[in-house]
Amino acid sequence: MNDDGVVELEIPARPEYLSLARHIIASAAALDPRLRDERIDDLRLLVSEAATNAIEAYVHVGGSDRVLLRCNLADDRVDIEVLDTAGGFDAPGPSLEVASREPGVLDDLPERGFGLPLMQMLADETAITSSDGGTTVRLTVYTTRRP
Repeated sequence: MNDDGVVELEIPARPEYLSLARHIIASAAALDPRLRDERIDDLRLLVSEAATNAIEAYVHVGGSDRVLLRCNLADDRVDIEVLDTAGGFDAPGPSLEVASREPGVLDDLPERGFGLPLMQMLADETAITSSDGGTTVRLTVYTTRRP
C-alpha cells in the first residue's frame, strides 16, 4: 500500500490468481474498522466478478497480458478499479428482467451473464469504460451503505 492508501496489484490473466486478488483487496479494505464484514464480502465478490471478466476478455482475444487492480481506501469509501488491455466490449443494458420471469425459467438459463448486473447491485457506484484499448471497471463501496 502506498502513502495515499492505494493498493495496486497486477496479476497474470489466469483464473488461479483470482483468490489472491480477492484476498489482498479484502485484507486492505478490512483495515477500515467502519467497513462491516458483509461489505467486505461484497468487495470480494465484486473483485472476483470484475477480474474474471478481464481474464475472460484476454482468453477471448488469445492474449495473456496482466490484469491491473487498484484499491483506493478513501475517507468514506473503497474505490476499486480493474483494468485490462484486451480490447473493449459492448456492455449490456443495466436491467436484468429476472423478477418478471416465470418460476423455474432460471433453471434453463446459461450460468453466464449475471456478473455485470451483480456488480451493479452490490456496488454503491459502478462505471464501465470500454474502448478498443481495453476496459476499466470502477466500483465504489461506501463504508456505510447509502440509500
